[in-house]
Amino acid sequence: MSLIKKILLGFLIVMMAIQFIQPARNKNGQVMPTDISKTVNVPGNVLAVFKTACYDCHSNNTRYPWYVNIQPVGWMLAHHVKEGKEELNFSEFGSYSARRQISKLRSIENSIRDGSMPLGSYTIIHRNAQLTKEEKALIINWARLAKDSLFNRK
Repeated sequence: MSLIKKILLGFLIVMMAIQFIQPARNKNGQVMPTDISKTVNVPGNVLAVFKTACYDCHSNNTRYPWYVNIQPVGWMLAHHVKEGKEELNFSEFGSYSARRQISKLRSIENSIRDGSMPLGSYTIIHRNAQLTKEEKALIINWARLAKDSLFNRK
């Protein structure tokens, strides 16, 4: 057996073996009392955009595509979701301090305005997560109003 065949066989065996190491899933299945929709006035049209474009990475309820079962893709997705939740978790928004909530709303506004969210790598595969100009304006306006409302409560 040639060296190239041995390397390919070894690679195939490793790829088959890693399929049995599945990351934990980010699926709570319920809306938490600390969810942003329960703690801040979020109109239905804004919440619909969040659920389509944001919640997969920024909540405790990720909708997983079929290819999450193929490793190492599943590991990369799990890492990506973990990072997204560390930055902003809509499911735990109500547990943030008022100051942090205002900061996160400001970040939402800025991220939508500058186009850094949703991530381009996410919208390539999830076309329905690409925000229209109207959806961007809707979220920016909502974030500004919600931020002002929280700031006035403070």
